[in-house]
Amino acid sequence: MRLATWNINSIRTRVARAVDFAVREDIDVLALQEIKCTPEQFPYAPFEEAGYHVEAHGFNQWNGVAIASRLPITDVRTSFAGQPGFAKGHEGPDAPLEARALGVMVDGVRVWSLYVPNGRALGDAHYAYKLHWLDALRTATAAELTANPGLPLALVGDFNIIPYDADNGDPGIVQGFSTHVSPPERDAFFALETAGVKDVVRPLIPEGFTYWDYQRLKFPRNEGIRIDFILGSDAFAEAVTAAAIHRNERKGAQPSDHVPVVVDLDFGAAAEDDDLPMIFA
Repeated sequence: MRLATWNINSIRTRVARAVDFAVREDIDVLALQEIKCTPEQFPYAPFEEAGYHVEAHGFNQWNGVAIASRLPITDVRTSFAGQPGFAKGHEGPDAPLEARALGVMVDGVRVWSLYVPNGRALGDAHYAYKLHWLDALRTATAAELTANPGLPLALVGDFNIIPYDADNGDPGIVQGFSTHVSPPERDAFFALETAGVKDVVRPLIPEGFTYWDYQRLKFPRNEGIRIDFILGSDAFAEAVTAAAIHRNERKGAQPSDHVPVVVDLDFGAAAEDDDLPMIFA
């Protein structure tokens, strides 16, 4: 299986790019974020003509997530357990849910396409919401993997967090003044490891950005940041054979400000490794 995640920044604007990439790179499962449309507005036809079925979750011109797959999709979920909601001026547990999470099963793999809240500014209500959202994601992921420890599970998408200083090439993002790099956000990201998932791309690609702002020549200057990730459970991580960050997708006509992140998976190889005889020195 080849799995990709891409914050497409409006699927209706970039559907041709998304489908071309999926076909050209032989992607089996493509998780999308920031589709910026309702399911009724999603441009299904180009994907279907290319052999993909699409599940989409969105409410309006903001946010929204989707998953396109050449393999059958089952067990579709439009939120995770305990996912908090948000609305300006609305506080409390009954705040409406945003379209930021879509979970499916594909060929025995649980895939979550996630668009983590931005946070906006330190001290903003949206920043507290972001931390609450990530904590709820950790709790829900831990519960799912506790119930099924051998499940290949992936949390993929735009996490809006820069985990390490080396992931920040944008001089405008400064710790102590900016979201994405604050200690509570980084702690929340690393806390996901306690739920049983880890970054499966970084061991293969330790350096590289996934986002460049459209403004101030950020891309030509390579003033990017790394905020798009594929986090996998042990069963998922053991099946990863290769990974790629497709930087060139930031080039050309009407690019997204994010680029795709891809992993190749071979669950047969992982099973064969489990069958190898144990050798003790």
